[in-house]
Amino acid sequence: MKIQGAKVLVTGGNRGIGLAMARAFREAGADVWVGVRDAKAMTEFPAIALDMGSRDAIERAALELQAMEFDILVNNAGLLTGGLLEDQSVEEIYAMLQVNLLGVIQLTHALLPGMVKRGRGKIVNNSSVSGVMNFPLASTYSASKSGVYAFTQCLAQELRGTGVSTLVMVTPGVKTRMFDAIPKKYGAKLDLKLIEGAISAEEWAREVVHAVEDDREVLEPKGFSGLGVFLARHTPGVFNRLVATKYRRDGLF
Repeated sequence: MKIQGAKVLVTGGNRGIGLAMARAFREAGADVWVGVRDAKAMTEFPAIALDMGSRDAIERAALELQAMEFDILVNNAGLLTGGLLEDQSVEEIYAMLQVNLLGVIQLTHALLPGMVKRGRGKIVNNSSVSGVMNFPLASTYSASKSGVYAFTQCLAQELRGTGVSTLVMVTPGVKTRMFDAIPKKYGAKLDLKLIEGAISAEEWAREVVHAVEDDREVLEPKGFSGLGVFLARHTPGVFNRLVATKYRRDGLF
């Protein structure tokens, strides 16, 4: 898809992967807007008040966003949960599912009809290696990211011939504030050497832009993370046995 001159909306564009993607799309010639909870705090890009953690907030923003006729929607905003299921807060689980999955569906539902009517557009959704590689302690987070992956793949089939397409990012470990929170949520019971090799947000953002330009439907990581995705998808028994050697429910790590 041509990015030069395209109007792009990136949710969660105030930091981390979202900010890096906003900058990468701008460098590629796009007109970039960011959707953030506090629009007044964003000075680098035009900002729209958009709290992906609130169904009502998304609904309130929908009319304004529809009128702006975005060519590319990047559903990036996300929250992390982790730990034994019984130790996770139900409130945190609901909040995470709203941002990671329900908000993605709701915002796409609002903007997709305009794209189809105009005969052009791209929906870019941020899934994760956790949506394919199902680690212990990641049950709820993986559920949300598996949902994003399935949602995007279904849309890809629905949109054939409309001029609108999708891209799902199977995002690896990326050096962000969220990635820095993983040791606290997972490190006591999981050997984190299993997920070493995080890349920079800027590197991943460049790969996303290239994938959009190439009209790819899936962007998967390279290197060790790519191998892990391959094993989990094609030889799940091997993957699960490997993970079992790195996990201790009693917290020996």
